[in-house]
Amino acid sequence: MMSDAASLQDFMPGGQLAPEPDARPNLIGLDRDGLAALVKDMGEPAFRAKQLYHWIYNRGAARFEDMTNLSKAFRAKLEETCRIDRPKVSMHQKSKDGTEKWLLRYEDGNEAEMVFIPETDRGTLCISSQVGCSLTCAFCHTGTQKLVRNLTPGDIVGQVMLARDALGDWAQTEEAGRRISNIVLMGMGEPLYNTDSVMDAMRLVSDGDGIAIGRRKITLSTSGVVPDIRRVGAELGLSLAISLHAVNDELRNRLVPINRKYPIAELMDAVRGYPGLTTSRRVTWEYVMLKGVNDSDADARTLLRLMEGIPSKVNLIPFNPWPGSEFECSDPARIESFLAILHRAGTVATIRKTRGQDILAACGQLKSESERIGKRERLRLDALRAEKEAAVGL
Repeated sequence: MMSDAASLQDFMPGGQLAPEPDARPNLIGLDRDGLAALVKDMGEPAFRAKQLYHWIYNRGAARFEDMTNLSKAFRAKLEETCRIDRPKVSMHQKSKDGTEKWLLRYEDGNEAEMVFIPETDRGTLCISSQVGCSLTCAFCHTGTQKLVRNLTPGDIVGQVMLARDALGDWAQTEEAGRRISNIVLMGMGEPLYNTDSVMDAMRLVSDGDGIAIGRRKITLSTSGVVPDIRRVGAELGLSLAISLHAVNDELRNRLVPINRKYPIAELMDAVRGYPGLTTSRRVTWEYVMLKGVNDSDADARTLLRLMEGIPSKVNLIPFNPWPGSEFECSDPARIESFLAILHRAGTVATIRKTRGQDILAACGQLKSESERIGKRERLRLDALRAEKEAAVGL
């Protein structure tokens, strides 16, 4: 039994009773060049790097012993000096609608969430880019959590690989039964405050010789970190989604405080310059529907004016409640009226179907832990919001 002096925290990474961390390098997250350098340092021929890449990212091998076209001696050397570890699963939940959510624990003890949303014509994996979040969007549960750290390329790719493991999804093509067809960077964190790691990870995920999920089926969602929007488009050509949520600077400053640094006019200019936008490849504008806040007919008409000249589609998101939120969801009739104005103008627009709400897996609900909050907690969150906004220059 645990002694009175010891606590569970003592056994967690960094605790005084925690096991020694595994010093062997984790190969997940290494690209071709990284694997080539590793193989060279091990005194092996260069072609071994290509074999390793194929086994790790195309076949999803979780053990070196399964890499049957490698010599036994090389497999033994790999086992002794390296590892191919996914993040650990702290919790796995399945919603009544089929949505699945994983709380993932990394080697340092920090946690992030990942969600799989199955549909009849696709399967979407929503992944995280940070532990916590850099930003403080007023309607988002993740925004109440302190930014702990950016996820590494290996941390991010590891999410996709773990999901494929869990879903039995290492089929080579969608036609062969692949369940994960799309990836959205809409989990915990602001991807464009971790741009380099996100881009390195998505290069691995989209590589046709590896995980092989096409770049047009990967959507990066940003709250509007303007400087890196065009960079992502030019270098990777991912699909783009913008968390807009308001049509004027006064309201967006409140709902999405990054707007105070990059106001709507600058954001729209950056999106207009995003490479590859056409009527067949549109930017998605995410717009959470908040009762009496941003859901008027006038707001809908202003949104149309903002999007003019930009190949666009609009995703109206019914607000999903979470403990301590100050907002309510717009009434269904109000959402339909807003949608009708967009449709009459010829805009492609949909209402996002809420998925996984019963397990806090719906849009805006992700957080490492859920709790009810009182006055003391509210004051703590207000102080945390001020600290985070100062950290990003707001």
